[in-house]
Amino acid sequence: MNKIINIPDFTQTVTVDQVGVEERCARFATRSIKKEAKVQGLKMVLNMIDLTTLEGKDTEGKVKQMCYKATHLHDVLPGLPTTAAVCVYPSMVKTAKEALKGSHVKVASVATAFPSGQSSTEIKVADTRYAVDNGADEIDMVISRGEFLKGNYNFVFDEIALIKETCGKARLKVIFETGELSTLDNVRKASEIAMYAGADFIKTSTGKISPAATMPVTLVMLEAIRDFYYKTGIMVGMKPAGGISNAKTALHYLVMLKETLGASWLNNHWYRFGASSLANDVLMQIMKETTGVYQGVDYFSKD
Repeated sequence: MNKIINIPDFTQTVTVDQVGVEERCARFATRSIKKEAKVQGLKMVLNMIDLTTLEGKDTEGKVKQMCYKATHLHDVLPGLPTTAAVCVYPSMVKTAKEALKGSHVKVASVATAFPSGQSSTEIKVADTRYAVDNGADEIDMVISRGEFLKGNYNFVFDEIALIKETCGKARLKVIFETGELSTLDNVRKASEIAMYAGADFIKTSTGKISPAATMPVTLVMLEAIRDFYYKTGIMVGMKPAGGISNAKTALHYLVMLKETLGASWLNNHWYRFGASSLANDVLMQIMKETTGVYQGVDYFSKD
């Protein structure tokens, strides 16, 4: 029997201690991870990355090349994992699905008038259905930020719930575009709305505006996931996206994840990085730890 979940009143004021959040994030950034633990952490980061191409100039050839990289990150290094997924536009889902056949790498597709979300609900549903019908394993939707900022929380909730229903078996990641939500209070409220509406993941950003993912925003979202889990027993995944470009920062994010949600979330079923440029820096760090010397960026394939 499914557990009955009491949906809260989203019009109630949510207050986040911004000073406390920023001070805690500053402590995460002081942690130092060395040697074997560092290599293990870096490989975990690789396995959590969604390699992404979301450009108007995307072609089938570019998507196929990215899919090859997702499964062959750096063949001179034995024992490397694949990435978690590749993320593309709906029109490229079929190409990615074919290129990744036989692998464990998922195909994620943005939808719902990404990145602005400025379209009708009917078109957003059709966009999602097209991606799912072409084989998408995951859907990354954007919320209607304008409706959210107007205080029309029920509209945002209902739209997420409708897209979740349209996803069928595909997992749903809900993107807030936190740089447009302005406050941590709004980030917390958006997190709660998305989770109660059925999100499988909550995601910071599209990567199209600045600021994208930050540690304070991510911590607020992780704490919302924790509190939702305590209330409902339901696990929800987390995806910081955009702005995470180096291995050191990614490891700090993993420390924050572990200390906020625990070891159960330390896998790519529940945590992702939306940061394609991150992969090569992580590979450079693994080569340094393995061989004792750095390789230049030209030794790694472009994403």
